[in-house]
Amino acid sequence: MKPEHRRLTAGEDHDSMRPPQVSLPLGIVIRKMPGVTRWARWSWKAVGILPGAGPADWHEMRRDGDAVEYHAATVQLELYASDTEAYLTGLSARVPSIGVVMRDATDPDAAEDVEVVLATASPYETQDYLDSGEEIVELVPMPEGLVALIRDFVDAHHEDEVFVKRRRDKKRIDAQEDGVGDARIPQLTDVYRSPGSQKRRVLH
Repeated sequence: MKPEHRRLTAGEDHDSMRPPQVSLPLGIVIRKMPGVTRWARWSWKAVGILPGAGPADWHEMRRDGDAVEYHAATVQLELYASDTEAYLTGLSARVPSIGVVMRDATDPDAAEDVEVVLATASPYETQDYLDSGEEIVELVPMPEGLVALIRDFVDAHHEDEVFVKRRRDKKRIDAQEDGVGDARIPQLTDVYRSPGSQKRRVLH
């Protein structure tokens, strides 16, 4: 069953919602490029992640013409024992990926027009943000070391949901309706009788 996730509002973080079992700093690499329409001067795309990275605020890493890659921010990748089913789904993908969520910056003094909100290993949570249409959501392939860490976490915490068969009340299948077979007594089963037989019963 898909777990419920509440989308974070501006200025909110996971710590205000529920404590994770594991929290890992994850640097987010963003590529800034000229926009392709006249309404968007720039475009931003998450292109890499840096497990264990230190703090950063749009630190320039490389430049190629108008395209610039930044270590834009470091956020906490949080793993929860209740979400191991989602992590398993993500690990079984052809390319296991981290969902990176960005939105328009709310701070007028921000270095760029967007800010990194969070990173998640849950494809369910990633889909929730995609469905909202209010954020920029990118999938970034996981390094092998991060895949191994998440797989170890799942192995340690995952429990298969136990299917409990619902017990039904025992009913006597040999019980008969009182008067069944007696044409003089009105029956629930009269709806299945032919009109002729019902007419004969009235005439008796």
